[in-house]
Amino acid sequence: MTKPLLFALALGLVPLAGSAQVHHLSLAGRWRFALDPEDVGEQQAWYTRVLPDRVRLPGNLPAQGIGDPISTNTPWTGSIFDRSWFHAPEYARYREPGRVKVPFWLQPDRYYAGPAWYQYDLHIPQRWCGRHVRLVLERPHWETRVWINERAVGTNRSLSTPHVYDLGPLPPGRHRVTLRVDNRRIVDIGENSHAISDHTQGNWNGIVGRVELQALPPVWVEGLQVYPQVPSRSVRVRVTLTNATATSFEGTLSLEVRRSDRRSVPARTHPVQFRGAQWEAEFEVPLGDDAPLWDEFHPALHTLQLQLRGRLGDQPLHHSRAVRFGLREIHTDGNRLLMNGRPLFIRGTLECAIFPRTGDPPTDEAEWRRIIRVAKAHGLNLFRFHSWCPPEAAFTAADELGFYLQVETCWPNQSTTLGDGKPVDAWVYEETDRILQAYGNHPSFLFMAHGNEPGGRNANAFLRKYVAHYKARDPRRLWTSGSGWPQLPENQFHVSPDPRIQAWGAGLNSRINARPPETTTDYRDYIARRSVPVISHEIGQWCVYPNLAERSKYTGYLKAKNFDIFEDRLREQGLLPLAPAFLHASGRLQALCYKEDIEAALRTPNMGGFHLLDLHDFPGQGTALVGVLDPFWEPKGYLTAAEFRRFCNATVPLARLARRVFTTEDSLEAHLEAAHFGPSPLSQVEVRARLLTDQGRTLRSETFHLAHLPLGNGLPLGRIEWTLHDLPAPARYRLVLSLAGRTERPDARNRPAGFENDWDVWIYPAKPPPDPDGVLVTNRFDATVRAHLAAGGRVLLTVPGRLVRNYDEAPVKLGFSSIFWNTAWTGRQAPTTLGILCNPRHPALAAFPTDSHSNWQWWYLVHRAGALRLDLLPPQTDPIVRVIDDWFTARPLALIVEGRVGPGRLVICGFDLTGALPDPVSRQMRASLTAYLASSRCRPRTEFTPAQIESLFRQPRDEVLSAARIFASSEQPGYEAARAIDGDPDTLWHTPWGEHAPAFPHELRLEWPTPQRIAGVTVLPRRDGNRNGWIRRWEICVREPGRHQWSPPLVSGQWSADAEPKTVRFPRPLEVEALLLRALDGHADGPWASLAELTVLGP
Repeated sequence: MTKPLLFALALGLVPLAGSAQVHHLSLAGRWRFALDPEDVGEQQAWYTRVLPDRVRLPGNLPAQGIGDPISTNTPWTGSIFDRSWFHAPEYARYREPGRVKVPFWLQPDRYYAGPAWYQYDLHIPQRWCGRHVRLVLERPHWETRVWINERAVGTNRSLSTPHVYDLGPLPPGRHRVTLRVDNRRIVDIGENSHAISDHTQGNWNGIVGRVELQALPPVWVEGLQVYPQVPSRSVRVRVTLTNATATSFEGTLSLEVRRSDRRSVPARTHPVQFRGAQWEAEFEVPLGDDAPLWDEFHPALHTLQLQLRGRLGDQPLHHSRAVRFGLREIHTDGNRLLMNGRPLFIRGTLECAIFPRTGDPPTDEAEWRRIIRVAKAHGLNLFRFHSWCPPEAAFTAADELGFYLQVETCWPNQSTTLGDGKPVDAWVYEETDRILQAYGNHPSFLFMAHGNEPGGRNANAFLRKYVAHYKARDPRRLWTSGSGWPQLPENQFHVSPDPRIQAWGAGLNSRINARPPETTTDYRDYIARRSVPVISHEIGQWCVYPNLAERSKYTGYLKAKNFDIFEDRLREQGLLPLAPAFLHASGRLQALCYKEDIEAALRTPNMGGFHLLDLHDFPGQGTALVGVLDPFWEPKGYLTAAEFRRFCNATVPLARLARRVFTTEDSLEAHLEAAHFGPSPLSQVEVRARLLTDQGRTLRSETFHLAHLPLGNGLPLGRIEWTLHDLPAPARYRLVLSLAGRTERPDARNRPAGFENDWDVWIYPAKPPPDPDGVLVTNRFDATVRAHLAAGGRVLLTVPGRLVRNYDEAPVKLGFSSIFWNTAWTGRQAPTTLGILCNPRHPALAAFPTDSHSNWQWWYLVHRAGALRLDLLPPQTDPIVRVIDDWFTARPLALIVEGRVGPGRLVICGFDLTGALPDPVSRQMRASLTAYLASSRCRPRTEFTPAQIESLFRQPRDEVLSAARIFASSEQPGYEAARAIDGDPDTLWHTPWGEHAPAFPHELRLEWPTPQRIAGVTVLPRRDGNRNGWIRRWEICVREPGRHQWSPPLVSGQWSADAEPKTVRFPRPLEVEALLLRALDGHADGPWASLAELTVLGP
């Protein structure tokens, strides 16, 4: 076998129109093919035989109905953390052969992972005689091997760039090309990498994009890389020529630039003379002091044209190349990103290879233009390609439209690690080299990381060398180690998950769920402790209810059969008619969560920006419906691009409000500011703040004037302080902030620019009315309440959230925010609900202004509430306020219900409204509900029995644990020790992680005010699919009454590496005042300990 000679093709280099120096021959059409599931084709030399079947290229096999039917044994690529589908009875019907439906991602009809062989008979025309022939496969998946006329040519395993094979000078006539494409995990780059996983594009086998032959002259321009030099308004050009002959070449190379403003830079001609395979040189090409720069506002593209002329022996030779480039410079100044010296704020979203109609990414520029225009219409300026790299068309479209790109190679975690000498280490370098060669000239290609969230003991050391190597090699873009982590000294910017309002695992302890609503929080302290710009990692992840009507769009390769499962759940629970309302209500909640996430970043001085996860839905990882757009980049009907752009744009007015809820005795105070990252500063700025009613009437207004507004954020606009004593209450109002000015561009006229943003606020009476006569308000259902109802009385039963009865399996975790990512991938992290749904015109809410969905005032009620189980009440119960459950469980839940008990009337709330209520929202809800109960409009249709009402209350918890106090030697914020005895197996105690994580041993300590008789403990490890913190070696000590010292270890041992409960029995029951569990080491690589639940066993 001859040694393969492979050439990387710089796709940024396109032949000039009308050039006859590069000939193309498309091989698109019907190919012969054969599957090779046993991987015997090479051994049996299938390249020497005629393959039996037919398939179309470009294309992928499963999209053409080729492969195995989906079954429980389909060898999917990607982690499945919630594996209940494989065994749970409720999924049995979806596992039946021929009717398989999976809930964790979109599903093809057929699946094949393995080698497939493709074969084509081609004809080399006479005019190609003496030319060098190349085979170009634009986007294969994954590894290709090529034979021409039974001669092995080579192999390529790039996932990001075209596979280009040098076939040499083929004589005119018929030839046979045979390809072997293998889509198994050729290199373990991480099974969840979006370049290969079934979470998004699917692990298809095939080739898409261009499949063609190219004929080159014997000497040609092989490489052409352009390095902009903004300070000198010039470019440095690196040219590589290839000579496929043994003959000396002598000629000239001319370089000419056509500027974006149609001005031409005079051509420069240089002599060329060399013998051998390659020649390389660099040239400086000045563009003129007034050469336009490229950025998101003015995507000026220049064209560099090369002409190679000369003689090879006595034969004339001519080859031309052209490349488009932008004159731009991305650099940093401390925490700030600068584009051409101007402050830059990244407003990005992820693109994870989500293309349901085809599976494979589009290779046509028109589709990428459409997608980018949608993103820009929502105020964004960047795509982060999470663990993959798009085709050439994406770069070209982004260049033309002024849009930034961050590119990655893989996600080396879960199934592999980085820096430990595994094949992925070499592959990451190889793939990065290929990406730079192919796409390095594109001005839109602004950032690069090796990939996403790496794992591995030696990942940091590996990535320090990686970043140092590439930022020296290619300074045209900024480099970082990885998206998410680690933060290394070599990084030119960090992408960190810390500056966002909901952290992984934070659950109900996140800011949005645990703290009253405000618009003042920012991340300035975090940013100040870093020396380079920080972009927040994957902010948002706020879910919305499935849009069942969307299924009609899945007409191609991937189908939304997961939505069929969700629909069946809704139908069985009697909730299917509410699906559209669930979508709209959860969508409006999702929108306000995204608004606060984005504004918090915009409020932060010197912040580098954010990456949303996501503007559009992510169909995998358990179905993460986190987009305001669907996977096709189309709206869902509850939020427009114009609404989104009010709070996500190059310029956004901002108001810092310490709270959103006021009484008529308060003043509304706000500091007004702007985040302005437009094309230039603004002059003649007018700022107007208004307080509007729901009907649009202005009740307060104030105007400010500024002569100049610079670029940046944290820019003060003014301050308002308005008294509220004379305003109607209760009522919802809108604080509207408008900003108008004129741009200050030296190269254009001053143009007007206007921006507007708004925030909902609520004003309540300072003193709500007393409870009406005859209405009993209580948080107990006892004999007094029964007697009052039996006498025809009216009762407001307000059940404290902690006493609301929950489900034993998959308990409801009610929070204010929407679901974070989804419950299947996160191990049911809280919250597991998507807000509330109500009829604002229901008379029970007549004195409580509300939308049909959650808005910020509901935080004061929901954050301390429990969801009432409607399955414990009569099926005809029509709640006043519903809670929207996770679509995987789709249970009927409520926050407020009403019913009859004999002659009495009853309203039940899942939150306590007794005693001295601390906030005006709770006081107003009590006033509204009691007024309704006292009115003639209170006519519930459903009869409740006392037993049904009692069933809504939970049984008291174990007395031993409820009396205990728990302490930890250390704890990560949001993962406090108390979570180990909260009765919720989906919350956990965890020791701190990060750079200063404490070493083993770690301790948990239980103490009781009076001695307790115990016989052992049961420990439940975390069960969210993450082994970090699983305890290996351990010991338990006790402190008996009257003693001040801990006993020697009473029991000790080693636990297995799984999430099963671990029960430890003492040698005999003991009376103790305290118990100490000491973790000596763990099963994971780091120094962490964690526990989901610690239960004490009685004698």
